[in-house]
Amino acid sequence: MPGHRTRWTTTTILATTAAVAAAVLTACSEDETPSSAASKAASAFASATAEAGRKLDDIKGGVDAKDAVQLGEPTTDADGRATVQVTVRNTTDSTRSFAAQIDFRDEDGNLLDAAVVTVADVAAGGSGTGTARSTRDLSGEVRAEVARAVRY
Repeated sequence: MPGHRTRWTTTTILATTAAVAAAVLTACSEDETPSSAASKAASAFASATAEAGRKLDDIKGGVDAKDAVQLGEPTTDADGRATVQVTVRNTTDSTRSFAAQIDFRDEDGNLLDAAVVTVADVAAGGSGTGTARSTRDLSGEVRAEVARAVRY
């Protein structure tokens, strides 16, 4: 299928996000203030979100499918990562795949992390599921929201 994304793509996005976040979070020096470190971390997550958006933009022939995506309640796995079940509905008359950017936010709405999940080969009129997983440990109350979704 042209433009089909594999789990490898999702893994690549997650690894890139983690690497960017780790680089920024460990780059603090004695000269930096907490607010400048926080600003750099926010920048890293903005970059990770932009990268996820570019991955979705690269899907050829994709159409907006945000309304076809539903999320379960976020949980924390054994590794301390936030996870959320992603369910997609294929309302077309042929098999389609979906890619969705899931943003993880704190109780105040601040972006903590972003992940892209692919649900491949969903049958016509059917639904499929996947799991979005944060790229790092997230503490406190975590909310998940669909930032973007594409059907292709």
